[in-house]
Amino acid sequence: MDLRVQAEKAERFRKLHAGPRILVLPNAWDVASARILEEAGYPAIATSSAGVAFSLGYSDGQRVSRDQMLEVVGRIARAVRVPVTADMESGYGATAKDMVETAKAVIASGAVGMNLEDVTGDDESSHVDLSLQAEKIRAIKETSASQGVPLLLNARTDIYLMPIGEEATRFERTVERLRAYYKGGADCLFAPGVTDRDTIAKLVKAIGAPLNILISSGCPSLTELDKIGVARASTGSAVMRATLGLVRRIGKELKEKGTYDSLFEGAIPFTELNRTMGRQNS
Repeated sequence: MDLRVQAEKAERFRKLHAGPRILVLPNAWDVASARILEEAGYPAIATSSAGVAFSLGYSDGQRVSRDQMLEVVGRIARAVRVPVTADMESGYGATAKDMVETAKAVIASGAVGMNLEDVTGDDESSHVDLSLQAEKIRAIKETSASQGVPLLLNARTDIYLMPIGEEATRFERTVERLRAYYKGGADCLFAPGVTDRDTIAKLVKAIGAPLNILISSGCPSLTELDKIGVARASTGSAVMRATLGLVRRIGKELKEKGTYDSLFEGAIPFTELNRTMGRQNS
């Protein structure tokens, strides 16, 4: 991708975080899902690392290599006209130097943004030291700026999602982390696992920066999230899992009932999908 065009997309994506309305991103996991979402009118595409991993036959949690992840991201970025932001898990490395290489690779894929988690494993023992995580964030921001495509970095803490540490201290520790990430150069701050309206509203006020909330069961509506000042809402792997839920329902209906109503209900017509996938980007 032309770096000038990519930089323009990065700036366009950055502006989407400043309103006037909440930026909603139903995460894609392949070219087909990305193009369908683009045609539905979404101004940007975010990838789901779990969705990509599942589609390749891996479990979530950085079991996919950086190259495998970015091969999918690159296919998506070349297939859509809107900005693409890549979920890069914890950056595929343990040091700031590793983040330099990841940032360069993300830009080379054609993406203009990335997510960065602060856990590297399956439990809280893998929670990255706060100062090291801030150093990683600075490395990504400085590297991408030097490459001519300032990546919009969505810095995530898993304190609520995993969860990590004592419940009574989670809010304060989340605020401490997100403030440090913002100071380190992150553009948007991500607190998955928070679903309570009052807690979300308190986070918005406490961090004083664009906040990303993960849409999940029990989460306030998008209208309500917009009203309390959330800048960005994403679905993670939920769209992909909902799609696979349909696959399972179709399989069960065919096998157990011998009927196939669910196979055609809501299905995109073949000609329409074929036209969508055959579109050439200029």
